[in-house]
Amino acid sequence: LCGGGHSPKGIDPEDFQKQSARMTAAVHPDRNFKYWLVAPAIFLLLLIGLFPLIYSLVVSFMRIDMMDTDTSFAGLYNYANLFKDARLWWSLAHTLLITAIALPIELILGLAMAYLFLERMPGRQLFVALLVLPTIISPIVAGATWRLLFDNRYGPINQIVSFFAGERMDLLWTINPNLVYPAIIFCEIWQWTPFMFLILLAALSNVDKSQLEAAEIDGARFWRSFRYIVVPAIWPVMAIAILIRGLDLFRIFDIIWALTQGGPGTKTETISIYAYVQGFKQFETSYTAAIAFLVIAILTVVCTWAIRRMGLAK
Repeated sequence: LCGGGHSPKGIDPEDFQKQSARMTAAVHPDRNFKYWLVAPAIFLLLLIGLFPLIYSLVVSFMRIDMMDTDTSFAGLYNYANLFKDARLWWSLAHTLLITAIALPIELILGLAMAYLFLERMPGRQLFVALLVLPTIISPIVAGATWRLLFDNRYGPINQIVSFFAGERMDLLWTINPNLVYPAIIFCEIWQWTPFMFLILLAALSNVDKSQLEAAEIDGARFWRSFRYIVVPAIWPVMAIAILIRGLDLFRIFDIIWALTQGGPGTKTETISIYAYVQGFKQFETSYTAAIAFLVIAILTVVCTWAIRRMGLAK
């Protein structure tokens, strides 16, 4: 009726044009309306995420500390000091050491546990739920709990060790430099291995069992099937799990702070703890901002390399 652009007989042409315009507006609403709907959410995300980042970048080029609030442009003064700060690089080394030890152990234990619970068994759902419990505990609470368990006088761990040793063992887990790293890594593994277990269990559950059965019929052993069938099938999920845990370990703070607060001395001081000490105890605001951007630069490079290396980028 309206396709030809001519008004029917007995209808005023102007009224017909207005009615056609209203019908067109009803059928084709404002094309920018969808952008107006998401604009508040985008603005809020930029305000919460992007503004602090830009503000910290600006502060890193100033010289603001507890004694001075010089907001003038200081150039690369803070970034130059990063390369002279031996304590900073030691804290980075401590972080990498914890990551390099804890991440492979969590991956191997999580994969072994996932294989164990892959088959149907009585009470499987209950056991899985119990195993995941450490992951939902706050890391600061977990660290404080393990500090009590490691207590030399009242902690049950030393009592258990003494029972098996046949004599009293006074092991200062959070003070002795030779024992503090095993204590931290044990706590970290205890809390976050269930995370790897849950993700890898979901990945293994989706492996094509017909391929495994065909390989078994052809005489392939477990390790050969695991290498050539299981690993390629679960690798995308496994790679994401490794990346998530690796980033989380790089910024580890809560458990170590609750256990040792970076001690003894600065023996277990990670990059996150060092940034916290500089920013909230020594009030080196501009220098802390420079540390933050050093960490951002390192993580950006590592993530980019890892994503390309793992084949996650298409």
